[in-house]
Order: sequence, then C-alpha cells, then structure tokens
Amino acid sequence: MAETTPAPRGATGPVDFTDRAHRPGKVIALHLNYPSRIAQRGRSPKFPGYFLKAGTSIARTGDTIERPAGTELLAYEGEIALIIGQACRRVRPEEGWSKVSGITAANDWGLYDLRHADKGSNVKNKSGDGYTPLGPDVIPTDGLDPAALRLRTWVNGELVQDDTTEALAFSFGQLVADLSQLMTLEEGDVILTGTPAGSSVAQPGDVVEVEVDAPAAPGQPSSGRLVTHVVAGEHAMAPYGAQPQVDDTQREEAWGSREAAGLPPAEAQEARDDRGGAEESDHYVPSQPRPDRALLTDELKATINATAVATITAQLRKRGIDNATIDGVRPTHPGRRILGYAKTLRYVPNREDLFTAFGGGFNAQKRAMDTVQPDDVVVMEARGEKGTGTLGDVLALRAQVRGASAVITDGGVRDSAAVAEVGIQVYSSGVHPAVLGRRHIPWEVGGTVACGGTTVQPGDIVIGDDDGVVVVPPQLLTEVITDAWEQEQQDAWVYDRVAEGHPVDGLFPPNAEWKRRYQEHRQSRAGQDAP
Repeated sequence: MAETTPAPRGATGPVDFTDRAHRPGKVIALHLNYPSRIAQRGRSPKFPGYFLKAGTSIARTGDTIERPAGTELLAYEGEIALIIGQACRRVRPEEGWSKVSGITAANDWGLYDLRHADKGSNVKNKSGDGYTPLGPDVIPTDGLDPAALRLRTWVNGELVQDDTTEALAFSFGQLVADLSQLMTLEEGDVILTGTPAGSSVAQPGDVVEVEVDAPAAPGQPSSGRLVTHVVAGEHAMAPYGAQPQVDDTQREEAWGSREAAGLPPAEAQEARDDRGGAEESDHYVPSQPRPDRALLTDELKATINATAVATITAQLRKRGIDNATIDGVRPTHPGRRILGYAKTLRYVPNREDLFTAFGGGFNAQKRAMDTVQPDDVVVMEARGEKGTGTLGDVLALRAQVRGASAVITDGGVRDSAAVAEVGIQVYSSGVHPAVLGRRHIPWEVGGTVACGGTTVQPGDIVIGDDDGVVVVPPQLLTEVITDAWEQEQQDAWVYDRVAEGHPVDGLFPPNAEWKRRYQEHRQSRAGQDAP
C-alpha cells in the first residue's frame, strides 16, 4: 500500500480511509447502474435505489476479509467510489459532478447468506468489518470525463470485471443530485456507484483486486489496485441473531448466473419441480467442491487404515481411473499412514514483479496453513520443481497445530531435519536449502491443482502409505474401500495357500474352484474378519 499522509476530507492522492480523521461520514451504495448488471439481474430500475454501509466496514488495500464459518456466499463487487469534495444540498443533476472532488476503487462485499436478515437494508449482509475496502489512491476529478472511466476486477490474477461508465443507467451527477434532495452530502462522504456484470463468489484463499482508471485522460490516472485477501473465519454466526440461510436464488445472484453457481438451467429445474421435486444429482454443486466433513467416520477410517494403498489403487483402476496416484513423493516418516481431506495450494513459477506483489506478507502459502482444519491433508502443486523448498519447519508446525494429517508437495522441503522433528507426516520430492522465492510464487488456495502428475480437488480423499499416495474421489470412497478391503482378505487367503505349497496357476488370481473354496472360508469366519 502507498504511504498515506494527513489530508483534509475530499483530498486526492493516497488517503487512509480507515483513519478516523479521513473516515467518511456516510457511505451510500447504489443497487443497480451498469447495463450489463441490469441485464443479468433482469430488473430495470426507473430510479436509483440505495442502502447505507457502516463506516467501520471500510478497509484498506492489502487487508483481509473473513468469510464467517458456516457460510458460503461471500461475493465481491468492484465499484467506482465518488468522494464528495464540498457540502451540498438540493443540487441539480448538471451540477452534481462538480461536487465530487475525487474517485477511487471500492469493493462492495456482501454476504448473501445473510441477505434475508434485514429485508433490503443490507445491514448484516453488507456492513461487516472489512466489507468496504477503498483506495489505494484517489484520482482528482479535475478534467475527468465521468462517462469515460474504466472499472476492472481480478480474482487470483484473472480479469473478471471490465466495464466503462459510458452508458450508465444513472449518471454520477444524477446520483449526487438525487441524494442531495433529502440529505446534506458532506465533504468526505462516499457514494458507491454500482457494479457491472462479473461480480461473483470468492473463496477463502482468493485474492481480489479492483482498479479504477481513466484511459483517455492525460497521464491515464489510476487508483492503483485495491487488494483484498479472503480468509476463512473461525467464528460462526451466534444463535441469538439471524442464521445463514441460502437457497438457489441466492446462489444464482451471488455467483452471477445459474451456470456459474453449478445449478441446472432454469428450464430443467422447472421440469424437475413439475415432476415433484429434485433428484439428489440436482443439488447444488459449486465450482469448487465442498468436502463432506462427515464422510470419514471412525468405522470407515479403520477400514481404510487396514487397507493398502496398492489395493485401493487397483480398485480405482477397475473403475477406469488409472491416474490417481501422486507420483515421485516419498514420506519423511516411513511406516506411518496418512488419511484426510485434500486442502489445495498452488504455486506458480517465480516472476520477480509478481513475487513482490504476492509473495510477501500473509501470502497464499501462509493462508493455507493458517486455515487448515482437522483431518486436512495439504496438497501443494509445485510443478515437480525440486530446486527450492516449498515447506519449512514453522509452517509445518502451524499445519500440525491446526490439526492437519499431512502435507504433500511435489516440490522440495527445506529445513528438512527440523520438519522431521515437528512430527507431521510430509511427502515430498526431495530436500533443498533455498527459500520459496527462488522458484515459486504462492498463488492460490482451494483450487483444483496438479500434484505429482494427477489432479487433486479440494475435498478429495488422500490416502498414503510407504508405497505412495492415492487420491480417491469422495463419491467413490465407500465402494472403493469396501471392495479393496474384501480384495485384501482374499489376497491374504491366497498368500496362505501359496505358503502351504499350492502353485499360483489358477490360484492367483483364483479360478472358479478356488473362489468357491475362498467363499466357504469366508462363510466359516463370518463376523471375525472385520477391521
């Protein structure tokens, strides 16, 4: 973030809006303004509609925003913020723009899970701490054409919103005039002017950036990028207040479309409703899988831990899944198994300018370790690059304290002796003394990654032993483990027969006669071979 200096309200340049001396007296936000968003929503407002945001929701570039535990629809909205430069009341639309001293980037965050709570006032939905980041720089309006501004938003480096103010439903001058009919707009007040299409849901680990500029103006002035890091909150909504409440309508509006939300087309949904309800397969499937944290019961864990990874891999192959192993990684602690839900972290190749922006501070690597849940296995995509470390003892300890089962990286580990002393099981491609920035930039938490030659998604089940690591799709886990455990019982019985001197021809794999004998053996031991 740029250095900020004391400045009067309405000043231009870098301003810390979180400082009480510069905090706006009012933050007024507009519902709909950009034609692309209006078309997306399917509503055409005749007049502007507004809501207020708390001053304590204001944040700076580089700050974090928490998605409360137990919620799913924290959505970003890149916007242009108008900063009132002088008090005004009852101005005309043609005068309104002259009362604006500067503009800057804003992100009008909202938690759609609580949209129902306040019947349109948006108090809980829109006014949480950190829900209104502003900055970093204020562009003076002198000489600016308010219809020639550009707004862009990036998520994890990907451009997701890109629009201009050329065809707004309500001009900036009209907004100032409209609001000033009933209230005095004071120096330093902020008006958020709506978001274009492209607003969507952010996940913990995402980095969202917003920039406002004037490409056609002399010098192409810019607000700079307003950066927000999304983290998973540890605190759920207390029972004495409104609880999160989500339906497919909220999902569609938060994500921006039914397709982005993973919902079936409206026509298909209507047909299902006409048939009397949705099938299980019609349930919400977000673009990033949601792990079923209840999947790994104590009973299933016991069965998995009594089953070799090699056997599990064979059962996946029978189901047409050959490429499910994380290859080239070896355990720090031989003889110790791992089991858990995949929590993914992706590194991209180092580029010095990007490392400066994304490699320091509370970067993706640190956020991943700081948001681990019990039974997580942190899976790192390092592109097989072993020429530097992707994990050291401090972050290994943090993952262990948070309850992680293991860490897997197809890159290197540094401080390897200290990492081993921490005690958490680590699979890696080798050791290297160099720090992360020699080869990598920590980039993304919670996305689909490629590790050791296979694809891993958040919530996949990761199982490892001395032979290696296999990734099991959650929807196949129970049947794969049931059949793998049964296969192990049969293989153990075959092993004993070979030890007795029987030839392997017809026994391994067993022919019809040996299968009959095995079934007789199993029936005689009914209930005795449970893991």
